[in-house]
Amino acid sequence: MRIRPATPADLPLLQDIERAAGEPFRTLGMTEIADDEPPALELLERFREAGHAWVAEGDRAEGEDSERDGDAGRPVAYLIGEPVDGAFHIEQVSVHPDAAHRGVGRTLIAYAADRARDQGLAGLTLTTFAEVPWNAPYYERIGFRALTDPELTPGLRKIRATEAEHGLDRWPRVCMYRAMA
Repeated sequence: MRIRPATPADLPLLQDIERAAGEPFRTLGMTEIADDEPPALELLERFREAGHAWVAEGDRAEGEDSERDGDAGRPVAYLIGEPVDGAFHIEQVSVHPDAAHRGVGRTLIAYAADRARDQGLAGLTLTTFAEVPWNAPYYERIGFRALTDPELTPGLRKIRATEAEHGLDRWPRVCMYRAMA
């Protein structure tokens, strides 16, 4: 699997990945999340221009003719984020369901951690749904821990307030942190 910076041509594909990645939320009765529009192209471009948008490319299918590209080179997952209060805040990491359960998200997060370390940042943060199996429980398995209210930085408090304004607090949410290894 190859991780690379997102290109302008990738951005509409990232929106498609986001829509597909949202579909499993329907099975949990979270239709508002499944129906939520992906990040706008302008927002994705802002992360890309800042150097904080990366994609995981699909691999050529086994046995596929090397003359054909298939999904090779085509994004199957992406991660966007930015520095917030001395840590790299993962704004969004999404994996197309066709590429799920292959370590793609974990690889993107490791890549972001390496870039954050290069920038002298102390760790990774994110906000996520506490009770969705592929959200907080997944992040705990890969080394994140839930932050208590007193541990929230001003930037994380602002992010949470914005999420609440968008109605995300209808379901339990949590801020999480992972120190650099």
